Amino acid sequence: MSYILAFAVGIGVVAGLRSLTAPAAVAWAAHLGWLHLHYSPLAFMASTWTVILFSALAIFELVADLLPNTPKRTAPGPLAARIITGGLCGASLCASTNQSLLIGAALGTLGAVIGAFAGYEIRKRLVIGLNVKDIFIALPEDLIATGLALCLVTR
Repeated sequence: MSYILAFAVGIGVVAGLRSLTAPAAVAWAAHLGWLHLHYSPLAFMASTWTVILFSALAIFELVADLLPNTPKRTAPGPLAARIITGGLCGASLCASTNQSLLIGAALGTLGAVIGAFAGYEIRKRLVIGLNVKDIFIALPEDLIATGLALCLVTR
């Protein structure tokens, strides 16, 4: 049980880094049967429409993140989106193992806040410290978020 709680925090961290990568990964995992949400209130995460929607939004987010006018992830709107998707994904991971959805949502939310603020600070400091353009940090961050999400939903 304790590993699934850590995974709920972890998928929240992914949502903090990229708000739509986490739900896209969870939706794909549920759709492919890696996460069993059949009889939970989150069964909709396995639907084809949910997979299409979150996948399209995740791709859009990855592109939008590279644009200069994109707001900071710690601004109220983007942070709220991360909190919501982190909570949804944390609850989904817990639901797949018959654990409390409320605890999963709380842990996913906590992870999202940690991921948003830590990710922002690390990215900002790397750009300044390495004296590189933001894109050279953003792209590896995309890969880290995607890889971590896949690692968490396939376990």
